[in-house]
Amino acid sequence: MGLRYASRFDGVTGSAIRDIFKLLTNPEIISFAGGNPANSALQSDVVSRLAQKVLAENGVGLLQYGQTEGYAPLRESAAEFFRHNGVDVKPEELLPVTGSQQALDLICKAMLDPGDAMLVESPTFLGALQTFKLYQAKLVPVDTDEDGVVPELLEEKIKACRPKLIYLIPTFQNPTGRTLSLERRKAIAKLLEKYEDVVLIEDDPYRDLRYAGEPLPAIKAFDTTGRVLYCNSFSKIISPGLRVAAIACTEPTLMRKLVIGKQSTDVHSPNLNQAIVDAYLREGILMDHIAKISASYGQQMAKMQEMLATFPASVRYTKPDGGIFLWVELPEGINATELLPTATKMGVAYIPGTHFYTEPGTHHNTMRLNFSNATLDKIEKGMNILKDLFIAQGLR
Repeated sequence: MGLRYASRFDGVTGSAIRDIFKLLTNPEIISFAGGNPANSALQSDVVSRLAQKVLAENGVGLLQYGQTEGYAPLRESAAEFFRHNGVDVKPEELLPVTGSQQALDLICKAMLDPGDAMLVESPTFLGALQTFKLYQAKLVPVDTDEDGVVPELLEEKIKACRPKLIYLIPTFQNPTGRTLSLERRKAIAKLLEKYEDVVLIEDDPYRDLRYAGEPLPAIKAFDTTGRVLYCNSFSKIISPGLRVAAIACTEPTLMRKLVIGKQSTDVHSPNLNQAIVDAYLREGILMDHIAKISASYGQQMAKMQEMLATFPASVRYTKPDGGIFLWVELPEGINATELLPTATKMGVAYIPGTHFYTEPGTHHNTMRLNFSNATLDKIEKGMNILKDLFIAQGLR
């Protein structure tokens, strides 16, 4: 008869990013495909020193089982760090998790039954879409513009679909790099006051990587309902390999469900990794590190935009104030999905934009470009390769 798999995997094909990573073992390929921080931004010497420090101080405790609710000192230091985002939470209202992806998984586990509706930006992070599909959500896209998701359209979809969840990346959005305006953040918080059975997932991992303009408070800063779940990660600003992130949840019953869900997932996130991030925060070195890497990333973003400006005028691209991605729209008829194998043979990789939409097989004229993990020379070389490839396909 063969194996009988769970229906939740029907139509879920895996992560396009992870699949493309398999192509990148060749060091000659210039990758604009991932979402990695620059290798130069990963302070292995600092992390090594902090690991030795925390092990010397409390090695036996860190190597034992820990609380599902998280390493208590990290809950304190992370709560303090979140306050500069306008997110004023108590330590007990923070749940450390194993990367933001686990945050999404736990929220879906707590909230979704098969067929439940949830609203997502169009386009949005493909890793999130994969998680939502595995929980068999009915995904309803909401159109966006240069200022992010449109609150009026969001309310229309809330009325029509009665969703359980809304998922937004408000700052330097993945994949577009766009930022939700202050007025829209306030308006969305007001919508939650009006519709009492909806929970908003505010996924905010890029907000500290700002190279221009003024920081905006999180949507959570305007939350009066307790139904904004604010998710932030230390992956892009300390280390993705440590897999340390946190959920800010001010609704006690929902927090308890998240904890119970985590108990059955991994018992607790690694104590040692949590302690390293806590020590990093307590030493007061993070903001200086963010400033240093932001200066470099800003130059890399500017270089990629400079190269895109040499493409034919029919090519449109975003111009964010931070983050690690640019979004490119080619004219209809230029299929970035079909051209990816040719591009990789020519030495450049990117992510076709089609993977960031709920509707399969659409928007093949789009692509996401990451600039944070390529040098200025490689950005110039790689973008020239892409320009030549697209012009050869009839780009004008």
